[in-house]
Amino acid sequence: MTTTGAPVRLLLADDHPVVRAGLRAVLETEPDFTIAADVPTAEAAVDLVGRLEVDVVLMDLQFGGRMLGAQATAEITARPGAPRVLVLTTYDSDADILAAIEAGATGYLLKDAPPEELAAAVRTAAAGKSALAPTIALRLMDRMRTPATALSRRETEVLQLVADGLSNAKISKQLFLSQATVKSHLVHIYAKLGVDSRTAAVAAATARGLIRR
Repeated sequence: MTTTGAPVRLLLADDHPVVRAGLRAVLETEPDFTIAADVPTAEAAVDLVGRLEVDVVLMDLQFGGRMLGAQATAEITARPGAPRVLVLTTYDSDADILAAIEAGATGYLLKDAPPEELAAAVRTAAAGKSALAPTIALRLMDRMRTPATALSRRETEVLQLVADGLSNAKISKQLFLSQATVKSHLVHIYAKLGVDSRTAAVAAATARGLIRR
């Protein structure tokens, strides 16, 4: 964490050079921010956090490499004295939000946020407080209001993989679950969504914003 009066040191992690350049340009105009580095992969973000003085990491969720943003967030936040991680992404599905928050992200912001909202979120995260975009906060509140029909983190993972075209066998292998467990998750998903097939479950979940389109 930064000390009072010291600039907030930022690490930008996004696989699109134009996005990184844009973020740098916007954030460097803030007198209390300094950009420690920007990197194109989640692996590089994890590596640099171990070698640089960083207060807040702005983390995308999807990268072209092997490691995803949620996994990098989990590795970063598990370290003693870890910087805060503020997720900055285009995705607002329950699957993405839950993965990021469970991984230890302090905040979750969408890339269409105005510059002043982004700067405020960075300061909030640096102070150790939750920085959620209003739409994200509303989604989480809706889940809390209807816990009986809300898909769990694992159920959203399973259904996202179904939507991506994976078979039960491949889902089982990717999530290190037995095929019987995958089938059990699907039964619960169907019941919660009021459907009776994989196709209908994907359609219903996509319409509700539970999984990524």
